[in-house]
Amino acid sequence: MATVDDCDVTMDPEMEILSDEEMEREAESFKEQGNAYYIKKDYSEAFNYYTKAIDMCPKNSSYYGNRAATLMMLSRHREALEDSQQAVRLDDTFMKGHLREGKCHLSLGNAMAASRCFHRVLELEPDNSQAQQEVKSADSVLEYEKMAEIGFEKRDFRMVVFCMDRALESASACHRFKVLKAECLAMLGRYPEAQSVASDILRMDSTNGDALYVRGLCLYYEDCIDKAVQFFVQALRMAPDHEKARLACRNAKALKAKKEDGNKAFKDGNYDAAYELYSEALTIDPNNIKTNAKLFCNRGTVGSKLKKIDQAIEDCTKAIKLDETYIKAYLRRAQCYLDKEEYDEAVRDYEKVYQTEKTKEHKHLLKNAQLELKKSKRKDYYKVLGVDKNATEDEIKKAYRKRALMHHPDRHSSASAEVQKEEEKKFKEVGEAFTVLSDPKKKSRYDSGHDLEDDTGNMGADFDANNIFKAFFGGGGGQGYSFEANQCLRASRTLWKDDHFHLLRFQRMRLAAYVIAKECCALGSRNV
Repeated sequence: MATVDDCDVTMDPEMEILSDEEMEREAESFKEQGNAYYIKKDYSEAFNYYTKAIDMCPKNSSYYGNRAATLMMLSRHREALEDSQQAVRLDDTFMKGHLREGKCHLSLGNAMAASRCFHRVLELEPDNSQAQQEVKSADSVLEYEKMAEIGFEKRDFRMVVFCMDRALESASACHRFKVLKAECLAMLGRYPEAQSVASDILRMDSTNGDALYVRGLCLYYEDCIDKAVQFFVQALRMAPDHEKARLACRNAKALKAKKEDGNKAFKDGNYDAAYELYSEALTIDPNNIKTNAKLFCNRGTVGSKLKKIDQAIEDCTKAIKLDETYIKAYLRRAQCYLDKEEYDEAVRDYEKVYQTEKTKEHKHLLKNAQLELKKSKRKDYYKVLGVDKNATEDEIKKAYRKRALMHHPDRHSSASAEVQKEEEKKFKEVGEAFTVLSDPKKKSRYDSGHDLEDDTGNMGADFDANNIFKAFFGGGGGQGYSFEANQCLRASRTLWKDDHFHLLRFQRMRLAAYVIAKECCALGSRNV
């Protein structure tokens, strides 16, 4: 077996053992080279030479101080803090060491520790202007921290963002301040800014639980729930006690489940259940603006199916208040306004939609609403007759018969002049409505919103409702609103058979007309 004595060991000439004095000179040479690179702003090379100096002479506080200054320029503040602390441990009177330690603490957001370091400098050198200024900076950061804490409790997120911006001017490397700012930006709906801040932190520290939580929060508030949950889970993996991430993860899962259950109930036609499920989902997280806007709109859609039109409009309005760019909510609300025949509001919503998205479909919807608005400003003949817009020809005839007899002036001959005038006007309107709705061409043009002035031949001036009445019930000419024999016979039959309740009101009719009607009725009974 070979022994040590058998080995021929060749010593590296450069590995010769130096004396302490030589090592100090070598270390000083490295320091000088490091200073030269520092002046040139080549901080990486300066760092290398200061490290060589420390390796040669690890008990020299100034070397640690210089390397700390270099690390600060490289934005490696935590390493710089360690070097600064080592420097003052080696020499508690090393003023620059205390000053640099304080700056590192301040940059990292520990203003109280920074303040202690600066006060130590002032103990060593009471007139040190730099330390005096740094004390003020540390005090300002502490004050902004307090203001931000109060603002967060009051949910004044704009105030928190303002305070953090001011604090970060001194504490530029403080991840805690940046995360708080990012969280508040997310709460304000400024998601791109919040994500940018969080991503910057994660580039430097991929395991930062707070930054992972904020990234997830932004995705959660943008209704990307599946991706958000992934970030929350990752944040909890990095920081198992992260309560905010745990709560957000639970809310995200619950919100997704309720929303999906509501959607399924809606598709299955179970509108009452869908309404309740969407309502329950809305109570999970009031801060999730985008998802809640969709839930309000969904509930509004269900409300319209359940004929809760006012509630549907209210829900759509809430959705729009949460998200002013939510086109679907405007469209749903506009349709509800149409259903309520509130055409001005419907047109206003469709105009907003068309201004945002100029599609053919939206243009068509706007034109239809404008047409309905135009039609609503005309006389509504369907309302005059008391029938639906889809009424059949027989239903229109039956409605005319009832309304014409109800408003016939002879029925109100003993009423006051004012009542007679009003009934005469209604009688005329009934005849006018029947003239239009009983004529297929006129009805079609009326339903399409066309002007009927040319078709009706100045109906307001020359139209004779009595002629329509005679033509409908049968009968010859005659003047005014008098009944002729055949006309009275038909009218009386109708009154006895279809409108006998109102016959009781004939007590106030003109005596002559009543006698004629009664005789006609008797004659009709003998001939039936």
